[in-house]
Amino acid sequence: MNIAVFCGSSSPKSEKYTTAARQLGQLIALGGHTLLYGGSNLGLMGTVSSASLEGGGHVVGVIPSFFSEEVILSQPVSELVRVASMAERKEYLIAHSDAFIALPGGIGTLDEVFEVLVANQLGRCSKPMGLLNTQGFFNPQMEMLRHMESEGLYNLTDARYLIIDDQPEGLLQMLTSFVPLPIDGPVARRLRTDA
Repeated sequence: MNIAVFCGSSSPKSEKYTTAARQLGQLIALGGHTLLYGGSNLGLMGTVSSASLEGGGHVVGVIPSFFSEEVILSQPVSELVRVASMAERKEYLIAHSDAFIALPGGIGTLDEVFEVLVANQLGRCSKPMGLLNTQGFFNPQMEMLRHMESEGLYNLTDARYLIIDDQPEGLLQMLTSFVPLPIDGPVARRLRTDA
């Protein structure tokens, strides 16, 4: 599988996030999967990609060309893909990945997670979005989704591609055994041209 990993380029305060990122990178390599990620050697991005490379994995870095050459070339990767913008990077990752995993990160990570969820909601793809919920990091986001639903602004049926686990092994196993669901969520049904 091609697995895109979204995560922060900052170094977290908790070593548990770094440990989980390292374990995930190793497991992706061990499983013979290809890791696609944002192309940086900083923070958790550098941790997961380095661990995958050290494990003999194939790593594809996708990085916008407006970053400096020093940044672009700072992380050893198996393959480097240059794109024009952050939006194009997300489009590339969604198009070329079979599944997605988000590690703890900042607003860029959340942006990527919701981009995938929206693509699934609109019926533009049918690929699982996994959250590695180390130390309950994503609990507030899940509570926000439940709040949106309680206010009539979101239907959690559209989150059926969202998979959550607090252990890298369990999450990766669920993603690799995931069977794509029919594109028939409430929003996709409303937007279908064949309806």
